[in-house]
Amino acid sequence: MLTVALISWECQEMKNEIRTLIDALPAEEHFAVGNDLVFLPDFQKTFNDVFKRKVYTENEISYCAQFDQALLRYASTWAAKEATYKAIKQIDSSTLSWKMIEIVREKNAGKPSVILHKENTFKISLSISHDGDYVWAVVLVKRNL
Repeated sequence: MLTVALISWECQEMKNEIRTLIDALPAEEHFAVGNDLVFLPDFQKTFNDVFKRKVYTENEISYCAQFDQALLRYASTWAAKEATYKAIKQIDSSTLSWKMIEIVREKNAGKPSVILHKENTFKISLSISHDGDYVWAVVLVKRNL
C-alpha cells in the first residue's frame, strides 16, 4: 500500500513539474511542424503545364528541368512547398500563395531551403527525402519575434 501511495505521489510531483515547465515557456514563441508525402504515380497523373505555371517559380522550374528525372524534382519541390504551407498556416493566417514559397538549393541536389516572398518573420528548417515511389518533406517553423 505504501508503494502505491509513493508512486502516486511521485507521478503527481512529475505532473506538477511538467506543468511548471510548460507554464514557464514564453507565450510569444510559436513553433509549428508541417509535412507532406507525395506518391509519384499519382503526382505524375496530375502534373501538367497549368499546375507547373501556377505553383512553381521560374527558378524552381529551371532547377527541376535540368535533371533527367525532372518529375522527381518537381514532386520533391511540391512536397516541400506543401509542408512549408502547412507549418506556416498553423501560426500565421495571412495570405500565402504557392509562388510566395520558393524552394532553393545551395547546389544541384544540395541542401534545400525556403525563401518566403513576403514579410518573413520565420526561421524555417526543411528536409526532403525520397525512396521508390514516395517523396516526403518535413518543415519546422519558428516565428521570429
